[in-house]
Amino acid sequence: MSDVVPPEVRPKPVVPAKPSNVGAPSPSIPIGTHGPNLAISHAVGHGLGSTLLGYIGIDTIIEQMRKKTMKTGFDFNIMVVGHSGLGKSTLVNTLFKSHVSRKSAGWARDEKIPKTVEIKAVSHVIEEGGVKMKLTVVDTPGFGDQINNDNCWEPISKYINEQYEKFLKEEVNITRKKRIPDTRVHCCIYFISPTGHFLRQLDTEFMKRLSHSVNIIPVIAKADTMTLEERQEFKQRVRKELEVSGIEFYPQKEFDEDMEDKSDNDKIREAMPFAVVGSDKEYQVNGKRVLGRKTAWGIVEVENPNHCEFAQLRDFLIRSHLQDLKEVTHNIHYETYRAKRLNENGGLHPISSSDTQESNL
Repeated sequence: MSDVVPPEVRPKPVVPAKPSNVGAPSPSIPIGTHGPNLAISHAVGHGLGSTLLGYIGIDTIIEQMRKKTMKTGFDFNIMVVGHSGLGKSTLVNTLFKSHVSRKSAGWARDEKIPKTVEIKAVSHVIEEGGVKMKLTVVDTPGFGDQINNDNCWEPISKYINEQYEKFLKEEVNITRKKRIPDTRVHCCIYFISPTGHFLRQLDTEFMKRLSHSVNIIPVIAKADTMTLEERQEFKQRVRKELEVSGIEFYPQKEFDEDMEDKSDNDKIREAMPFAVVGSDKEYQVNGKRVLGRKTAWGIVEVENPNHCEFAQLRDFLIRSHLQDLKEVTHNIHYETYRAKRLNENGGLHPISSSDTQESNL
């Protein structure tokens, strides 16, 4: 038998000595403060967080996103629905302080009321502060203007689904575009007649059928035709009818992400439907030029919160919830349509770029 060779004993590696300052409480250095150590951090607790000991630059991600968005711009598609004479085009022009409505883009005064509901989309590129937005206004002339309005919401529902289908086909292409054109309707402003009584059956039926496929924002048109007391009573009555009918308008309660969102959105839901007045004419009031409507009793100032709720609608629609409208459209309404289509067909087959070009034509 050969002798058993004992295993080689290797020396243990030398462990570096712990720096004297590690483990001792160190002052918190905020991001943005330049220090001698650029990327040194120590764990706090069990991986719950860390304190940076110098400036890294992760806070610049917001600036990077801002620059990229300003270069590419973004799309926003808004649909207006309501019967003729409620000031849909005027309100949209007032919202964006530009002539962006269908009537502002070559509408003839002698145009007759269509016999069926039509869908007409007009696109404009507007720019403010270096930010470009492609705004598409989708009008629905003929809605609610006939003696028999049965199923008059079907062309509108069909148009909304067609835009989802167009986006879905672009997504399943083998060679996809770097940026898919977004024609999906992000917001549908539904105009309620200022009757002061109740919602029409058509109003209830339309919102009930389309509330699960598009973000509906109900507004009371031409609010200057009612007194403040009548307006408040009508708003409460409309909210009650919508609740009884099970109609969910934007912002939906189920999509509130946290308590802060819930608190902000609860205030908006309590104020809806907004009672609005639109005007593209300016008048002199107390030495200032203001947008307003001139009546026998004086001038109704569009942007004065004591006269109407237009300013609240604009702040809600553009300044605070525009991005959320796009996200809810993509993450909720479009995903619902997409899942339904893929389940029906067992998956869409990829299509070639030539097929896409033909479908776009």
